[in-house]
Amino acid sequence: MSARVRIGARPLSCAVLALAALALAPAARAQTKTGTTLGQFLMIEPSARIAAMGNAGVAFDGGLEGVYYNAAAGARATGTEILFSHAEWFAGIRYDYVAAAFSVGSWGRLYGTITSLGSGEIDVRTVDQPLGTGERFTVSDVAIGLGYARPITERFAAGLVVRYVQESIWHNSASTVTFDVATSFRVAPNGLRLGSSLSNYGTSATFDGRDLRITYDNDPNRSGDNGALPGLRFTQDYAVPVLFRVGLGMPYRINPDAQLWFAVDAAHPSDNSESVSGGVELVYRDMAALRLGYQSLFEQDSEEGLTFGAGFHGNLERFDYRLDYAWAGHQRLDSTHRLGLGVSF
Repeated sequence: MSARVRIGARPLSCAVLALAALALAPAARAQTKTGTTLGQFLMIEPSARIAAMGNAGVAFDGGLEGVYYNAAAGARATGTEILFSHAEWFAGIRYDYVAAAFSVGSWGRLYGTITSLGSGEIDVRTVDQPLGTGERFTVSDVAIGLGYARPITERFAAGLVVRYVQESIWHNSASTVTFDVATSFRVAPNGLRLGSSLSNYGTSATFDGRDLRITYDNDPNRSGDNGALPGLRFTQDYAVPVLFRVGLGMPYRINPDAQLWFAVDAAHPSDNSESVSGGVELVYRDMAALRLGYQSLFEQDSEEGLTFGAGFHGNLERFDYRLDYAWAGHQRLDSTHRLGLGVSF
């Protein structure tokens, strides 16, 4: 009997600690460092399903859609999954995400992800030619990740992602390697879920490229010397945006045909203030879903806020599929839209 009491106390203590972290998030504000890190595209959440619920996804452990938020999310899934996601971002910026996962038997699951962001062509403008020089440049970012997730026990799972990140501006680029480490715990088989993750932990990077190669005159006041010496401009090292999340998720069965999913996350980024996000999903007969959420509550100078969306789940002869849409509002910027297509077989 005493052994049962000790085992049951562990989930309770985990829940208390997670709730305490959520409650203390708004009080733990620190000075923001917005705009000081490399690879900000890593902070754009790909899943249209979870984005519609305020991007509260660290406790989601239902499969491939949750691996961005929690590397352990796909540990208990079976079969092969493929996910495509597209977002219409600000100023015509395109964001695309592709992920695939498959089982390796008792060893767990392997999955890969590819994330890309592109600005499209932009006019080159200078102080002397503010209307444009006639040249055009692009900004493009890419991240390629390889992940592994495994259930350690019936209730506890862990995951790891190794990711190569490159950010390019015209002819210059910077690259680095990052790591995600995460855990997922089910307090009850069909009840409370706990999740925690450390994302984008990695080294700093510096830009290099032909646009930083210059010629200069070492002594412009001296005549007869070489006024076109080759030189190189150095840029500072930029850190990646490390993000720690902890969250709770809770399913609630209304009746045999309808179920609710509640989720709340607390986030502690390295380059911004702490925030809390939450959302709810209503699923009818495992076919149609409506979602509502709010993201980045308590964040200093937050541009984010209300989110909502919908989804449809169906199956054909050999595979299941789901279509999802998410809308996210912003204070002074345009709204953003995400579309997602998931296939499993």
